[in-house]
Amino acid sequence: MLRYLRLVDDMKEASIPLSLSEWNTAIAYAGRCFVHVDAPQVESALRIWKEMEQEAGIRSGQATFNILFDIAAKAGKYVLAEMILKEMNERRLQYSRFSHVGFIYFHGLKGDGAGVRKAYRDLVEAGQIVDTVVMNCVIASLIRAGELPAAEQVYERMKRLFRVKTGGFVPNRDWRYSRDLGRILDRASRELRRQPKKVQQLQSGQCLSPDVRTFSILIDYHVHFTGELRRITCLLAEMQDFHIPIQGRMFIKIFRGFARHGGVKYTSWTTQRLEAVWSSLLGAVDAQDGGIQVLKWMVVWVVRAFARCCGRARALQIWEEIRDRWKVVEDDEKGAVEHLLREILHGLKTDNDC
Repeated sequence: MLRYLRLVDDMKEASIPLSLSEWNTAIAYAGRCFVHVDAPQVESALRIWKEMEQEAGIRSGQATFNILFDIAAKAGKYVLAEMILKEMNERRLQYSRFSHVGFIYFHGLKGDGAGVRKAYRDLVEAGQIVDTVVMNCVIASLIRAGELPAAEQVYERMKRLFRVKTGGFVPNRDWRYSRDLGRILDRASRELRRQPKKVQQLQSGQCLSPDVRTFSILIDYHVHFTGELRRITCLLAEMQDFHIPIQGRMFIKIFRGFARHGGVKYTSWTTQRLEAVWSSLLGAVDAQDGGIQVLKWMVVWVVRAFARCCGRARALQIWEEIRDRWKVVEDDEKGAVEHLLREILHGLKTDNDC
């Protein structure tokens, strides 16, 4: 992202004009260059936007406002997000599929469950096609609004619709597939806006099966808030029913759960279960099953989990084992992780209390 922004600066210095698409990408990168969007990122995005319109003389399009709205919403700048939406309306720009999905997400961030439902209804009434991406956004937004039971109902509905429509066949999908399908559905909705029967036919053909993102949203919630290992185990089993492989990031979530909820009496996050998950991870890594690799945050959360549940001695043993399997290491990454792990292990019991 930062390299792209530097390239944009070089193009401006060389008086090479940028297209609207290139400006949009620069705005998006400026606002999303870090995991958490804060005020400095919002200011950078707005500065590039003003430069595009006022200095380069390029008029913003629908996608530009979608990007700005998303950045403002993620930064918690809800008044600014509504001002951006107002400006979009004053310019008579039509809402796209991505706009409507953004509105669902926006109300979830605000903790407004009723707003999430209304934004979903507006999407349907606008003739947009509902697919797994839309349903995932509804689930995540309801959870953010504090309505886990409602989110679970949406998930159960997805499972029922999947079995009715497909008979159990799960399409092979990844993020590129979802991105490309979203663009196709957005274009189809615009072209078929005055042909509701064809829109309905297209909707009937959509597979609404849960995907890896669906399970990631639900498991992430239980890891961070409820600590219900039984529910997480059930969701992992249902992933297998849908023939969705457990990826490395799912292992990371599980180890985070042990780091948060293990190491206390009467917890279901026991050391025996931790060792079982560790054995499964080693088997997947050594067998190169599903392309699972040992990366930075996997190392950190594995050692944290064992430090919490088993103490310093066992955590150091695990560090030695996982370090040998850590093949893909960026510059200075191992030193930073070692420094972090020293802080984690400092002051823990020397004996192994598993």
